[in-house]
Amino acid sequence: MAQMVGVDDVKLQMMDKLTNNCLDLQIIPIVGMGGTGKTTLARNIYQERLIMEHFDICAWTTISQEYNIRDLLAEVLAQLIAEKVNQDLNEHELGGRLYKHLYGRRYLIIMDDMWSIEAWDRVRNYFPNNNNGSRIVVTTRLSNLASTLPNSDSIRTELLDEANSWELLSKTVFGEKKCPLELEQVGKKIGKSCRGLPLSIVVVGGLLAKSEHTTEYWEYIEENLNSIVNLEDDERCLKLLHLSYKQLPIYLKPCFLYMGTFPEDASISTAWLMKLWVAEGFLKPVTGKSLEEVAQEYFKDLCDRNLVLIHKIGIMGNIKHCKIHDLLRDLCLREAQKERFYTPPRFFAIPATKEEAAQPVSRARSAIRGFTGAPPPPHTSRLLRVYRDTNSSPSLENSLEFVNLRLVGPISLANHELESPIYRFWNLQTLSIAGGGVVPIEIWFMPQIRHVRCRGLRLSDPPIVDDVDEVVLGDLHTLEIRDFRCSEEVVKRIPNIKKLVIFCSKLDERSRLDNLASLQKLQTLHCEFDFDRPQSLQSLSFPHSIKNLWIELSSVSSWQEIMEKIGTLPLLEKLKLYNGSFEDGEWDTVEGQFRSLKFLEIVGSDLEVMRIESSHFPCLEHLILRKLKRLYDIPLEVAEISTLRLIFLECYEAAALVCLKKIVDEQEELFGEVGVKMVANVKRGRVGAHRERWSSPHIDTQQGRVWMQQRTEYSKWG
Repeated sequence: MAQMVGVDDVKLQMMDKLTNNCLDLQIIPIVGMGGTGKTTLARNIYQERLIMEHFDICAWTTISQEYNIRDLLAEVLAQLIAEKVNQDLNEHELGGRLYKHLYGRRYLIIMDDMWSIEAWDRVRNYFPNNNNGSRIVVTTRLSNLASTLPNSDSIRTELLDEANSWELLSKTVFGEKKCPLELEQVGKKIGKSCRGLPLSIVVVGGLLAKSEHTTEYWEYIEENLNSIVNLEDDERCLKLLHLSYKQLPIYLKPCFLYMGTFPEDASISTAWLMKLWVAEGFLKPVTGKSLEEVAQEYFKDLCDRNLVLIHKIGIMGNIKHCKIHDLLRDLCLREAQKERFYTPPRFFAIPATKEEAAQPVSRARSAIRGFTGAPPPPHTSRLLRVYRDTNSSPSLENSLEFVNLRLVGPISLANHELESPIYRFWNLQTLSIAGGGVVPIEIWFMPQIRHVRCRGLRLSDPPIVDDVDEVVLGDLHTLEIRDFRCSEEVVKRIPNIKKLVIFCSKLDERSRLDNLASLQKLQTLHCEFDFDRPQSLQSLSFPHSIKNLWIELSSVSSWQEIMEKIGTLPLLEKLKLYNGSFEDGEWDTVEGQFRSLKFLEIVGSDLEVMRIESSHFPCLEHLILRKLKRLYDIPLEVAEISTLRLIFLECYEAAALVCLKKIVDEQEELFGEVGVKMVANVKRGRVGAHRERWSSPHIDTQQGRVWMQQRTEYSKWG
């Protein structure tokens, strides 16, 4: 059997799925990126004595990208009948013979390296459901294909950690013998450099096994690992990974190759990545969809193909950051070089080194300054579409020469003042400015603008013209601004806005918060109101399209009237309430409100008592209560919310922890187990003195644990 390390749990899961008591025919996909050991896992299980004895008959076939159904059926049938198959039989005849041979028997079929659901659809009818525990195992790189297979339950192969990487490398080189002590330290560095990809580790291990076992040579390998792995491209590593690239639809290839522009091991913001794709012009317009929606579909496709690694998942399940494995990044760079994808005559000038930065870029479409000290692109780069600096913020003065820019930022303002030459950016799609002042009126004459992030700046009033349509920013999706004047004139010029972030220190007579309700496509709203006039918020209204709402009030502003409006929002899934006050420190929820809410966070208010019925929050999954120094009562009814997955409580009163303990007891009584993750950030002082009243193995408690540390763990649960 091939070497397997770090997958004992996965193997046990797989064995259980193959031999459990489920009698229906089950499809078990093994999913993972190329080189993570899907075929190795399947082969090891296929050869297990327990599996061979459990099934009456077993067969293995490899499908690959280019397959022939007749040959596939013939291969399976030949293994089952242990003889050659008549070459004159057609596909239907072979399928009929296969069906008859499998009928009534408990069988196991391994279908290795499947690339399309069409391959499965053409053979599925030849595998009978004998209701006797038969199984079909499919290995694939495509998560979306796995989810499409009927009656399936996937197993994933993942990258190895450092310890398992070294164990696999050691076994590949030395077998069951121990590694000499003098080689162990450098060997672990080599294993770490393979970045957890079993295929890479095995290739390098094979090289080391055939070479001198000396410290000097191993150090040489460690220093030159990347180039050595690449030299094996045509034979092993990148040749296999290249299949994934070759299979990509043509419209996805530039999006994938673009991943090579990011540094090794970079955590890439998916939102920023999609803005770059839009600015570069990679996306194919689809009727009825925005370019951002198309970008989301492209990104999901790359993730489903396991060409992009999910790095950080948000609370609501959205992918916030991604990564690309080093070998896949190498593949991007190699393919891009073949296609001259990064060269000035085509799309990019991306100086990864100082030597590359010295090359002429006057015809470049993109400039990405990827290292400290790289010079900015020359002002003769008139064709420049994207100017991205990963180390510093370009100045406005230096950016104004690039009249074809679609994305730039963040721009820094020298004197907290933005002059009117911004009109030169007439092609701009994404504008990010760090500083204070006023965004000039020319912003209303930039028809391509899609995202404006100017948190420290105020937005100029739109110009008064006879034809309103001439200044409507129909493609504007994101706006982050200070002291947003929500006048009718402003609102009707941003009809398709989806994300609005506003920081208000004052409201004048032309500011009408009730006009927010007119933004019928708004999905995310973040409002910070830093003023002490509670009556100014009485007119605050929301469109029914809101899904994500974050409101921060001053300490004297009340949630009373606002809460009634929030609770009726039919699509609201995520709600954050910061500061503000509750009448008499109490919050009574109302029947029929918060019907879609999944995430609720309350921070820094004077809340003392919550009165919640379980039927009031039918979809709630996360309840976060922070910096509530007066809170002492959490209703027992919370235990009856069947969807709840997490309660995070920052405790100042022992009574609140006692309530948490009662919720634990109630869950055990109702459901026989505690289905909610409970974390308490316990503040020092009187709380600790009453530990015997609230201590429970189901409540994770830490003295004085800070929220930012806890968020790291919490993001994994969310």
